[in-house]
Amino acid sequence: MGAGYCLGIDVGGTFTDFALWDNQRRVATLIKVPSTPLNQAVGIVHGIDELGSPLGETERIVHGTTVGTNAILQSKGARVGLMTTKGFKDLIEIGRTQRLIPNSMFKPKFIRPKPLVSRRFRFEIDERTFASGEIGKEVAPDDLKETAEKMVKEGVESIAICFLHSYRNPDNEKKAALLLRDLASIPLSLSSEVVPEYREFERFSSTVVNAYLAPVMIRYLESLESELKRGDEGRTFFIMSSCGGMISSKTAQSFPIRTILSGPAGGVNGAIHFSRQAGFRDIITYDMGGTSTDVCLVKNLLPMASSEHLLSGIPLKTLQMEINTVGAGGGSVAWVDEDGRLKVGPQSAGADPGPASYGKGGGNPTITDANLFLGRLGAKSLLGGKLRLYPELAQESLQRLSRGLSGLESHRLAEGILQIAVTKMASAIKEISVEKGHDPRDYVLVPYGGAGPMHAASIADELGISTILIPRFPGNLSALGLILSDVRHDDVQSWIRHLGSLKMEELDKEFQTMERGASFILREEGFEPKDIFFQRSLDLRYKGQAFELNIPLRDDDAIGKIAERFHVRFEETYGHSRPEKFIELVNLRLSSFGVVQKPSFPPYESKGKSIKGAQKDERQVCFQGQFQRTPVYDRDLLPCEELLSGPGIVEESGATTVVLPAWNAKVDASGNLLLNRRR
Repeated sequence: MGAGYCLGIDVGGTFTDFALWDNQRRVATLIKVPSTPLNQAVGIVHGIDELGSPLGETERIVHGTTVGTNAILQSKGARVGLMTTKGFKDLIEIGRTQRLIPNSMFKPKFIRPKPLVSRRFRFEIDERTFASGEIGKEVAPDDLKETAEKMVKEGVESIAICFLHSYRNPDNEKKAALLLRDLASIPLSLSSEVVPEYREFERFSSTVVNAYLAPVMIRYLESLESELKRGDEGRTFFIMSSCGGMISSKTAQSFPIRTILSGPAGGVNGAIHFSRQAGFRDIITYDMGGTSTDVCLVKNLLPMASSEHLLSGIPLKTLQMEINTVGAGGGSVAWVDEDGRLKVGPQSAGADPGPASYGKGGGNPTITDANLFLGRLGAKSLLGGKLRLYPELAQESLQRLSRGLSGLESHRLAEGILQIAVTKMASAIKEISVEKGHDPRDYVLVPYGGAGPMHAASIADELGISTILIPRFPGNLSALGLILSDVRHDDVQSWIRHLGSLKMEELDKEFQTMERGASFILREEGFEPKDIFFQRSLDLRYKGQAFELNIPLRDDDAIGKIAERFHVRFEETYGHSRPEKFIELVNLRLSSFGVVQKPSFPPYESKGKSIKGAQKDERQVCFQGQFQRTPVYDRDLLPCEELLSGPGIVEESGATTVVLPAWNAKVDASGNLLLNRRR
């Protein structure tokens, strides 16, 4: 790594976080600026100006964005035209004739989400590829030309090409794309490139999503890149992908579907980095920002990943970290429903107007206001280092809401708001742990984000977790995690076989072919062979089943060992296994990594010598209905390995940690803050 800088930029619903790493001085500069939801690039430019970042000396910029996610959630994508095999234009609507959204079976008024491409913009081509991969009928140029002219006339902004069985043989899709590029200069998404695996409905749906997002992502990234270059063309600009690796801006524009979980993935990478330093391998990450909370289970330092996802009821078949999101953030609004019950979220006050205590006109109290009133958040705190808080406005908002709850006392209302939020976040963690065969008590909770450490001990109590690791720089960990990531490409090949009849040599031959192609791409991106490595895995199922489990391969693997691990994983997931049944191989998956040089943090040195010396204040804080005088500590002054007994508040730039009365805390040798429940 040279003498320049690396910059991570993570856009959240309330704040945009920046982490600027100085390679020469080995120092990180961390700031937050209010997000600008209407145009994320505006907030990014403001932050860079505030950093005074020497862009001409910045070697690498990595960006975590929510542009793709927001476009889907807000229905603000492009007008998509679907080109498909004759007789199959309604496949995207018929689907599997199932209600895919959880619990929708029990909702009599359920209405299935409409496809992103209406029937008017679906066009059929008289072509056919058989399941064997044999071309039954080639695409006709005249047919394509006529269809393209119709699409242009209808004002289509992006085209999804989804032909039957193109995962086995993409020739017809590629021929269609070649002709279309000559006829119309609009983005094309080929199903054989977006999702080159079988299951037609999921493949069609994912390709349509990619086409829906492409023009939005292209406009955003081209505009942002022009701002970031500022006359310097030599810098590399990356986007964080949903599976935790960096991809080039060009790849993100071609495959925006890979950026759906762009921001949260960076935080998971940062949590893994500091957990490895602390000697923990099984963790649950918990990122609580201003709008939502994202949780992810990491086993043996590998985040759980899946290629089966739903976003707003739309199937996405692309590899992503299994990150569960719930509408509970610092800005989540408390309200009373028509039955007189207290609710929290999913509505958020966002960056504007923000919580009532921001003094920008916010009405109902938020989680931030409840923490401020209870003393857990200090009145002298400047959120993001800039936003002043007004305790009297938080109190007024609680009093207004209490009128709808028979005059409930403000402190009880505030505690109720926090308890509802904690329950929602704990439930989100149970979905990725208990419901998938993992006991959260066997894991370490790793909270981060501006509000994460404030509620960590309460969530741990709810789940029976006894150890919490609060990494260094928790308020900006997602931005920091971006520059701790490697470049990553993921490839899949459908290859249906009976596992027991295969030989490892056959598997190895297929993977070597995939690796040659992936290696070529990484070398084109500037990586030397020594900086390239691969991770192989298989999608397996019992014969006759409809869905698979992914099993990573090891260097010394044999077919029998792979089968044993599949049986174990199946039992962990579903509570039983069937060792007597045949195992079917469905897909080969290859993850290819281009390793970049990452920040190397200097050894941690505490600025303080005693717990007493680290105390900077004392204030009334409410615990279990009672206010009590509670010491407030400066995290930077806490000495290593000395025990701090709760209750206590630990403050630092960008985050506040609440140490409950039944918990202890200490700073470890790496500068992480460890919390343990007292027996």
